[in-house]
Amino acid sequence: MTKMRSTILVAPLVLALAGCSDRMASSEINDGSFGNATMNNSLVHMGAVSATQALGQRFAAEVEPTITFPFDSAALTPESQMVLSAQADWIRQFPEVRFRVYGHTDLVGSTAYNKALGLRRAKAVVAYFASQGINPSRLEALVSYGETRPVIPVSTPEERNRRTVTEVSGFVGGNRMTLNGKYAAIVFREYVAGAKRVHPSNRVIATQVAPGG
Repeated sequence: MTKMRSTILVAPLVLALAGCSDRMASSEINDGSFGNATMNNSLVHMGAVSATQALGQRFAAEVEPTITFPFDSAALTPESQMVLSAQADWIRQFPEVRFRVYGHTDLVGSTAYNKALGLRRAKAVVAYFASQGINPSRLEALVSYGETRPVIPVSTPEERNRRTVTEVSGFVGGNRMTLNGKYAAIVFREYVAGAKRVHPSNRVIATQVAPGG
C-alpha cells in the first residue's frame, strides 16, 4: 500500500517534468558569450593575451570594422555611415582606448595616387568619428593601399579592396599600465548595463498592468 501511494505521488511529478522544456532556464539570458569577459581577464593576467588584443577581438566580434568606398572616392556612403555610427557607439563606451583607421584602395592607379587616396579615406572616417563626439586625440589615420593588402588580388576595380578598417591600437596616456592585466575593470561596465535590462517576461507584465487612459 505504501509503495502504491509513493508511485501515485511521484507519477504527477514525473509528468510535470516531462512537460517542461529541456532547455535550462539560464539559457533564457545566456546569448552564448557568458563567461567570455572572465576568460579574457584570466588570459590577460596570465599573459596569454594583452588587454589591447582582448579589446581588439571584442571590437571585431561586436561591430563591423570595415566599410567600403565608391571608385576613386573618399566619400562616405549612407551604408558606410550606418556602420561607422555603430563603431562610434562602441568606441564611446571605452574612453580609455585608442583606435587606428587603415585606408585601402584597389589596384587600379599608381602607387603614389593610391597611397594618397587611402589616406583620404582614413581621414574621412576619423572626421566622421569626431563629428560623433569622439576626441580626435584617440584616433589615428593610417594608409595601407591596395597594392599591399588587397582583399581580392585583382587588377580591375574591386569594391572590397576600396575600404577602411578600424582597429583597437592601445590605451590613452597613463591608462596603459593601469588597464593592462585588469581587463575586467573595463568590461565591468557591460555587466552593470546588463543588470539594468528588463527581462522580456517582466516587460510583458509591465505592459499588462500599466494604467490606461
